Amino acid sequence: MDGPLKNLLVVDLTRVLVGPYCTMILSDLGARVIKVEAPEIGDDSRKFGPFIKDYSAYFMSLNRGKESIALNLKNTDDKKIFDKILSRADILVENFKPGTLEKMGLRLERCK
Repeated sequence: MDGPLKNLLVVDLTRVLVGPYCTMILSDLGARVIKVEAPEIGDDSRKFGPFIKDYSAYFMSLNRGKESIALNLKNTDDKKIFDKILSRADILVENFKPGTLEKMGLRLERCK
């Protein structure tokens, strides 16, 4: 998609409402957004109604224009894939409780 953010890569570790809404706006502005979801479970909002042909309208509306990959961030091989994607990213958006990324072994440098 064209837009002012067309050269940015965003890694999306968000779920439910606020995070997916944020990355949806980044996607709408042209960023390439890769949403990382847990294998077999996916984003919690995939289970939120209303449903259109077995698909959550809620999930589809907040995650339009994004790519998606299923990775278990507790699995060594999946972490390597995640690290490769993250090394190319310009932005990481996550909305976990404080300390969750560190518990998963993801030690990220934070901007000050």
